Amino acid sequence: MDAAVPASPHISVLLNEVVDALSPRDGGVYVDGTFGAGGYARAILDRADCRVWGIDRDPEAIERGRKLALAYPGRLEIVEGRFGDMDRLLAEHGVESVDGVALDIGVSSPQIDEPERGFSFRFDGPLDMRMGRDGPTAADVVNTATEAELADIVFHYGEERMARRVARAIVAARLDTPFARTKQLADVVRSVVPKGKGDAIDPATRTFQALRIHVNDELGELRRGLAAAESLLKPGGRLAVVSFHSLEDREVKTFLKERSSPPPSPSRHAPSLAADPRSPSLRPLSRKPIVPTDQEAHSNPRARSARLRAAERTAAPAYPAPGKEAA
Repeated sequence: MDAAVPASPHISVLLNEVVDALSPRDGGVYVDGTFGAGGYARAILDRADCRVWGIDRDPEAIERGRKLALAYPGRLEIVEGRFGDMDRLLAEHGVESVDGVALDIGVSSPQIDEPERGFSFRFDGPLDMRMGRDGPTAADVVNTATEAELADIVFHYGEERMARRVARAIVAARLDTPFARTKQLADVVRSVVPKGKGDAIDPATRTFQALRIHVNDELGELRRGLAAAESLLKPGGRLAVVSFHSLEDREVKTFLKERSSPPPSPSRHAPSLAADPRSPSLRPLSRKPIVPTDQEAHSNPRARSARLRAAERTAAPAYPAPGKEAA
């Protein structure tokens, strides 16, 4: 490895655990589907003489990746796009199957730390929140969505109990001044959501989370990405997914349970309910998610809520992708 490898701007969560789960081998092909600052890709490349495909929709992450690739000639390839399209993106480069896929779900530390991206209320910046550069911004959503739509977004994606109150306040405030800045939105939310006794999080946290998830279709992207990884993985290939809140972890847990459960037995009492002919396509590597050590949680606050779920691909056919029926 070249001594001039660029320093990583953040610490990848559960880094060793993710790489251990993937168990990289010489000659293998791996995907870092949420490249970000390249922490997982770098660790995989350092563990074995293998090849990694880094995927990200963020142009700034792509730029960082291309610089990092110079330190791993011929071993790190960077592709701009959504990880939910990884099977199509890699097929365009002649890659039909891989030995491992790593996914770190949610916003990356570099995105949070850049005020101009609008992900955080810790800094005042444009109310953007887009991981890529396409589609409506968070400002577009809060300025045009109906009160009912805003309440649904904040309740379902932010799990905010006072979602209706937040939506009502947003609609009232935008009549005077359309939303354009993160501080502007955070102040409105704080004005109607009291901080609970002993509550360590800012009252605006859940609303910002909800808008970010909605703007980037994060749960839909996660479902598509899991299915794409399943279709790409070779028998014996590994999938490692790190999530940071219950909505994401629930999606991953449900996916793995569905793909690893044996088909139901046919019932002579209900012959119309024939057994599902599909066999398990994934085998979970542990019954419970892997969580950070106390030391990691203390040194890296972002790691505190992280959960790693990992599985190994079987030889059974992949399940139909979301929205597609089996042929």
